Amino acid sequence: MDFQVKAVRGREVVLLSITAAHADDAIAQAQARGYIAIGATTKTNSLANTLSSNQNKKFPLALFSQELLALLEAGLNLVEAIETLAEKEQRLNIKHTLDSVLQALYQGQTFSSALELQRSTFPILYIATVRASEKTGDLSEALSRYVSYELQLGLVKKKIISASIYPVLLMAVGGLVILFLLGFVVPKFSRIYEGTGGNLPFLSQVLLAWGVFLESHGRELLIAVVIGLVALVYGLSRASLRKWLVELLWRIPALGDRLRVFQLARFYRTLGMLLKGGTPIIAALESVSGLLDISLRTKMKSASAAISEGQPFSVAVEQVGLATPVALRMLRVGERSGKIGDMMERIAAFYDEELSRWIDWFTKLFEPILMLLIGLVVGVVVLLLYMPIFELAGNIQ
Repeated sequence: MDFQVKAVRGREVVLLSITAAHADDAIAQAQARGYIAIGATTKTNSLANTLSSNQNKKFPLALFSQELLALLEAGLNLVEAIETLAEKEQRLNIKHTLDSVLQALYQGQTFSSALELQRSTFPILYIATVRASEKTGDLSEALSRYVSYELQLGLVKKKIISASIYPVLLMAVGGLVILFLLGFVVPKFSRIYEGTGGNLPFLSQVLLAWGVFLESHGRELLIAVVIGLVALVYGLSRASLRKWLVELLWRIPALGDRLRVFQLARFYRTLGMLLKGGTPIIAALESVSGLLDISLRTKMKSASAAISEGQPFSVAVEQVGLATPVALRMLRVGERSGKIGDMMERIAAFYDEELSRWIDWFTKLFEPILMLLIGLVVGVVVLLLYMPIFELAGNIQ
């Protein structure tokens, strides 16, 4: 929660913006910075709250974890390490977050409890990882696992993004070329062929009729296109529409299978990281439930209930369909050896490799097909424009 604290330092009266759990906490943070607090009030400006929320989303969690890990390995204790990070930080929103964590640590709270007060900044998985490390005393190892986890997820995302860049550029350039032909070239040709009437081939007549329509109603059509784009952007900003689109993608057989593999890879990698950190399996399953699609989340809850009743993990996920045959065999090996967390990370790596192979295969197949379709559309438009000229040249001979 955001508070405005009216405070005094020297002869100066200032208003401080502080994120805290309650008003007393905000006053304590102000006093820790050397101010004499007069009072604290909750912010009521919705725009300020929105901006604050957007700033919190930009908190560099991976960089924070790496720097904190380096300082801990250098011999600093936790409070000294976070003090160092707060002192060097120039961005106010990040500095306020670190100051809030520090204030909670000064008050004797655990690191996980301090992070939990900033839930809008620190995800549940991160808090669960830190909380599990507090029981074993290996915070550095937990941070190292989380950094590795983020790097692995980042590699998969970068693979998907890099594979989609060329097709997107190709579609954008091809679309612009087609729009140029239909919006500029075709209207010019429609003037040339005025008066020829039925002497033109049927498809050429249709194309040129489009040119005449565009020339007469171009402004109205442009306004309609702009309105359509604005409506599309607004629709994509709505969670309900995005959810509907994702459900639609899941129904496509080949793509739905790949989405399932991608989600299972995240599920097993995250679960493996938590189990290796000492988190109990039921608590770990509750923490990772948000990573799964709604349909898979329901299956995960059924598996969690079965595990609570004493069934092995491999049997529970097999019953609800949350594992492939290869993953099941690896899980059984992990259960026998007592290293199920390590085995889950290997399963995730196996899924990532499978997904990477499919992305490579799909891009190698999709790109030439896309080029062929764009070239075919452009070629057909040009051919229909010049076909009357070819016929006229043939009649002259």
